[in-house]
Amino acid sequence: MKLSQKEAVFASEVVTRFELYNSLFLTLPFYQVKHTGILLPFFTSHCENGVKQELSPVDIIESFFGQYEQYVQAADRFDLLFRFIQYIERQVVLFDAIEDSAFNKTSRTEDTGSLKILLQQMSGNPAMKSKALEAIKDFSLRLVLTAHPTQFYPSTVLAIITDLTDALKNNDINSIHLLLQQLGKTPFFNKKKPTPVDEAVSLAWFLEHVFYPVVSDLQAQIENEFEVPVFDAHQLIELGFWPGGDRDGNPNVTVESTKKVSRLLREILFRCYYRDFRVLKRRITFRGVETYMSNLQNIFYKNSFSSLAEPQNKQAEILENLQAVKEVLLRAHDGLFVDTVDNLILKVKLFGCYFASLDIRQDSRILRDTHASCRASLKQSSIPENYSELPEEEKLKHIQFEEADYICEDNADDLTKDTLATIRLMKQMQLSGGEKACNRFIISNCQQASDILQLTTLFLWSGWKKDELNVDFVPLFETVNDLASAAEVMKKLYTHPFYKEHLKKRGNRQVIMLGFSDSTKDGGYLMANWSIYKAKMELTAMARNYDIDLAFFDGRGGPPARGGGKTHKFYATMGKEIANEHIQLTIQGQTISSQYGSYDTAYYNIEQLVNAGLVSALGQKEKDTLNNEQKELINKMAKDSYNAFFALRENPLFLKYLERFSPLKLLSEINISSRPVKRNSSSELKLEDLRAISFVTSWSQLKQNIPGFYGVGTALKAIKEEGRWEEVKDLYLSSGQFKTMIDNCSMSMSKSDFRVTAYMNNESEFGKFWQGLREEFELTKSLILELTGNRVLMEQYPVERRSIAIREKIVLPLVVIQHYALQQLLSGNADEEQARIYRKLIIRTVYGIVNAGRNLA
Repeated sequence: MKLSQKEAVFASEVVTRFELYNSLFLTLPFYQVKHTGILLPFFTSHCENGVKQELSPVDIIESFFGQYEQYVQAADRFDLLFRFIQYIERQVVLFDAIEDSAFNKTSRTEDTGSLKILLQQMSGNPAMKSKALEAIKDFSLRLVLTAHPTQFYPSTVLAIITDLTDALKNNDINSIHLLLQQLGKTPFFNKKKPTPVDEAVSLAWFLEHVFYPVVSDLQAQIENEFEVPVFDAHQLIELGFWPGGDRDGNPNVTVESTKKVSRLLREILFRCYYRDFRVLKRRITFRGVETYMSNLQNIFYKNSFSSLAEPQNKQAEILENLQAVKEVLLRAHDGLFVDTVDNLILKVKLFGCYFASLDIRQDSRILRDTHASCRASLKQSSIPENYSELPEEEKLKHIQFEEADYICEDNADDLTKDTLATIRLMKQMQLSGGEKACNRFIISNCQQASDILQLTTLFLWSGWKKDELNVDFVPLFETVNDLASAAEVMKKLYTHPFYKEHLKKRGNRQVIMLGFSDSTKDGGYLMANWSIYKAKMELTAMARNYDIDLAFFDGRGGPPARGGGKTHKFYATMGKEIANEHIQLTIQGQTISSQYGSYDTAYYNIEQLVNAGLVSALGQKEKDTLNNEQKELINKMAKDSYNAFFALRENPLFLKYLERFSPLKLLSEINISSRPVKRNSSSELKLEDLRAISFVTSWSQLKQNIPGFYGVGTALKAIKEEGRWEEVKDLYLSSGQFKTMIDNCSMSMSKSDFRVTAYMNNESEFGKFWQGLREEFELTKSLILELTGNRVLMEQYPVERRSIAIREKIVLPLVVIQHYALQQLLSGNADEEQARIYRKLIIRTVYGIVNAGRNLA
């Protein structure tokens, strides 16, 4: 079959080069066990054949050792499996680097979503450009890096990947050979769990090496296109940061770690400034700028390498001196090197003295407890003693917004102390880095208006003044029920006298966070997507009714089951009923390194999101607004899907199955995160306490990805049996949102392989349960293929499909090894030492499987 142009480019630039460099990689003598690189291709082929025959992982591995026993002594078997794991982990990195090195060739053969193409269209259409100019004055994109535990690569490996990518771009064989050797000897994981500060250091690598140049270049590109300084008072792209600030369910995040991370971000930023300034200093050697350059030298150096007791906000002073330098160059030196000065001015305007805004997040239950503790101590508070038992309407009447300077009592619990100390620290951070250094407090599990108003009183009781409350209070609605009631909660806030006045001081801007992860865990894939979309429509209508500038902040993970997938298409296809002037989303896990790990990939993905916001603002696709019949159709399918997923969740074998056959119980032993696998870590496992990331990761390790598709097939079947199949086909063709839902579901299913766990079919307790999962998978697959008119999943995305297939092939041996070890543990025949080794094998395989998937967790 003839390949398309994109497939041909991918085959030559990625597939062929991977085969070439992989053959070189496999011959490198990294480890003590002989023949590791030689045997790995045979082991991979053996696993492929065994999975095709639906053999059990134990049978596959035992038969391999039997076939190659002349090469592998019985005593070396475990060691060889660990060596296979190490090689495969590095094969994944090699493939990543090759794919990234060819990114501009493979991803830009199609210009859909390209900002450059959109700007070219505007240049030939004055009316469109004028409309875009007005739209972009209000538009903003905020990318928030989170510390969710799937960002496996340490900074040492990230640096190697960067260098390897550059060497591959230039076909520098000698450098590639050396870097592959370095890669083989560099550890991929931590010996101990990272602290929140360690996590911040890891993610700050991306801020320094990727986001710092990319964000400023994109902002400059758009400024140049419109030829007017529209961004003097408006920032197009903003950066947010969660490590050190997100304390929801993470007892390791303390006020001290928040303070350290804030200072870390500042110091790294000033080092970036200092590097740029040194370039500037080498060029600007003229008379008339000496004093200004000396001032800048002192500011940049002092804030980069000195631990200041009380850092100060130096943004205005830096800009004043840079502007003075620019004026001298224009007046006396023919404007020489003004563009270099302008570049640094732009960066200082973008990043200030903080680099990325540090968000604070805490669970509403903790905040309620903190409020109760303060009420008990603040004698002047007129809130009644039985306040906690009052209905919501009565609570709202009794909340008093009294200013105080309450000092937390010594006998208060640790979480209360931390909450109050953090609120005070936020003011210090604003003084040293500017308001944007830390001006958002996110309330997880927000269920009622009083959750927000009680938090505002905690600020007023902690030394903040009503007229100086420079903080945005951000409710996070997560579960299906909370999403359904979100609009009414916000109505109570918009009509509340104190909060209404507070919003007025904040420019009538309200940020609302919506969580994909927990809503998927709660209601299944289709219901989660529809609940969020419906909540956005209702929240938008409510905000417009009260003249509120609404910004949705989407808590999106990497996989479709957590809101990931084709993100730009999600935003580009918002209808008129949804506020889309501001795009805000989390970037987490391996999605950070896969989509924002290099200049090219980050530039591409950020410009895709900017493009999506502009396309939506320009209203180029009227059909993206769903009509009532389409809404009713999606709602019907979402309910059917929810009922199927809810029945699965309520099955008493549901969590048992996940605990027994996946690495769920061992995820806590992986040294990649300071965050526990579940809330209430001392209690027995409950679905509501299990973190969505652990939930989704466990299903992905099973190669079943249940949260990404389960119930979709049942819903499509029901609608088809009602005789409405043509309506669904029309919906897929006409609605960008519904198409994105189905396409992302297809992506999730493309990374599933029930053949790996076919041995469960004969399991006495869980066999029928496994059969039900596979039947829903096959049903969903067949109906999605019929709906899309494809012969295979993701047929309309051939390059992505090929990339996924290669990655799945690379890590298939890891999946087999993992389930082999799980089977051996479950057999009960392993002694204590063998059980320890099996557990270690399971843990070690998780890294490569998730990294290869790029958006599996």
